[in-house]
Parts: sequence; structure tokens; C-alpha cells
Amino acid sequence: MSNSIENLKWRYAVKKFDNNKFLSEEQIHILKEAFNLTATSFGLQPIKLVIIKNKELQQQLVPHSWNQQQVAQASHVLVISIPKKITVKDVEAYFNLVKEVRNTPDEILNPFKEMLAGSITSKSEEELHQWMKNQAYIALGNLMTVAANEKIDSCPMEGFIPEKYDEILGLDSYNLTSVLVLPVGFRAEDDFMKDLKKVRKKTSDIVIEL
Repeated sequence: MSNSIENLKWRYAVKKFDNNKFLSEEQIHILKEAFNLTATSFGLQPIKLVIIKNKELQQQLVPHSWNQQQVAQASHVLVISIPKKITVKDVEAYFNLVKEVRNTPDEILNPFKEMLAGSITSKSEEELHQWMKNQAYIALGNLMTVAANEKIDSCPMEGFIPEKYDEILGLDSYNLTSVLVLPVGFRAEDDFMKDLKKVRKKTSDIVIEL
């Protein structure tokens, strides 16, 4: 069986981290690069990663995380955030980057740029928010898989109060709002979930082959 499958079997949502173990700079670098390489719609990357390594700050977030202690125990807390607004300027910045990296002529880029700009302007703020939030979930899945392959433990969380996170982390100043939380680190030896068998349906029950 491939290492990828074995690593995904090893992974679980950690309920208790060892608060004396910390990720190395190299491990954090891998997670940052993995986040940056995440696939996003149109390649626009309407997501940002906030990395917290500050026990005092992490403890402040616990009451706003349904008192989930993993936020305080983890080596680092990753907060996936999205812009409060996305505009045509963001589309233009993306195509400027495409031109810089690939040296693609304007006559090839412009029709795609106009189409994408039109798509952005035609959607409501609520629709754009949901679209960006969808990209955050893609990034979460990618981070969890890469973490498992690197034998880094994690615990994905939707159970938190974004407004409080935004306030404590000062995300307003970055025009961001938090969407998902991923504490990362190393499982504690006495985590009751550590040695439990993974419960999953049979693959044949959730995969349809046509």
C-alpha cells in the first residue's frame, strides 16, 4: 500500500496535543509552501494563512473556540482567512502576475481577464464570500494531507467565533476575516483518540464507478 494511504490512515483529528513539542522551521516552511501551492478557482488565490506561535495569544482564542484546548496546546495554530471583499483590482493584479511570470501577450490574456472581471462584478458580496470560503476548504484539505505526509498532527476546526478571532488577531487591518482553524503539532501520548481504530465506510459504499 502506498505511503500516502498509510499516512492518511495514521492521521486523525487530534483531541490533545503535546504542548512541549514544536514544529521545526522546516516543517512550517513546508506547510506555508503547501498552502501557497493549493489549487484555487481561476488561480486567483483569494485566501491568506495566518500562523500563530504565541501561547498567550493561543490561550486567548480558546474561549472563542468552544473551549477546545487544542488551540492552546498546539505548536502552531493556522487560521485560514479570506478577504472581506474581492474586486476587479484583484483580478488585474493576478493577470499582471501571470504576464510577469509567463510573459503571456496581452491579446491572449485580455479576453480571459475581461471574462473574469465580469464574473466578479456580476456576483453579490454574499456569493463572492461563499466562493472564497469554498477555496479555504480546498486549502484546508491540502494542508491536512501534506501535514499527514510529513507526520505532523492536526485538528481541523469550524467550531470557533470568527468575529472574535478577527478582533483578537487584528485581521480587520488586513481586510481579512477568518474562516477555518487548523491547530498543528504532535499528538499527546495520553490522547484517548490516539490508538482507536479509524471508522470509515467501505470504499465501495462511497465510490461510484461508471
